[in-house]
Amino acid sequence: MAHPRKSFDRKASRFKPQPRVLVLCEDSKSGKRYLEDAAFHFRAKAQVEIVHCGVTHPIGIVERAIIRQKRYDKVFCVLDRDTHLCFQRALNVAQPHSKIKVIASYPCFEFWLLLHFGFNRKPFRAVGKHSPGDLVSKSLREKPNMEQYEKGSGISYFAQLLGAPFQSARSLAPKILEDVAISGEPNPSTEIHLLIDEFEALSKPQPN
Repeated sequence: MAHPRKSFDRKASRFKPQPRVLVLCEDSKSGKRYLEDAAFHFRAKAQVEIVHCGVTHPIGIVERAIIRQKRYDKVFCVLDRDTHLCFQRALNVAQPHSKIKVIASYPCFEFWLLLHFGFNRKPFRAVGKHSPGDLVSKSLREKPNMEQYEKGSGISYFAQLLGAPFQSARSLAPKILEDVAISGEPNPSTEIHLLIDEFEALSKPQPN
C-alpha cells in the first residue's frame, strides 16, 4: 500500500523571490548616503546594492550598468543633467536595455532635497562660474538646518529630513513631472521618488 506524501515535504513558496537591484550613483557621498539610508529605512537593503562606480559622467555610468546588468534583475542609474554634454547620449544608450532605468534629476539630485521644503518650478540656469547644480545647492543651504550642506558630505540627510519633509517631496515630485509633461520644460524636476517607490515595494513580499 502506497503511503501518502509526508506533510512536512517542502511546499512551494507563497511569495516570489525579491529582485536583485543595483543602483549606480554619480555622487560618491551625500546622494549615495541618502539612497543607502532610504533603502535601509524601507528594509530593502538586503536586495539593493548602491555603489559609486568610479565615474561621474552620465554615459560612463550607463556603460557600467550595461556591463553589470547580467547579475541583477533591475539596474537604476541615478544621473544629474546639470551641464553634462553626454547626458542625452546616456539616455539613448540606456533606452534599449529593459533592465536599466535612468533616474534623472534636472539639474541635480539636490533638487530632490529642495522639494522637502516646498514646491519649486523656477528653472536653474548657469550664472558666471556657477553651474545650475551649484545654484540648487545654494538654494538648499538657505533652508532650515541645511546651512552646512555640501555635496561631498557624509551627513545622513535622509534621517534629518524624514517625516513631513520627506512626505512633502514624495507628493510634490510626481506633480512636477505632470507639469513637465505639459510644459516640455524638465528644469527643475527629479525622478528620485520613483527609486524611493522601488525601495518601498521591495520591503513587501510579492505573492506568486
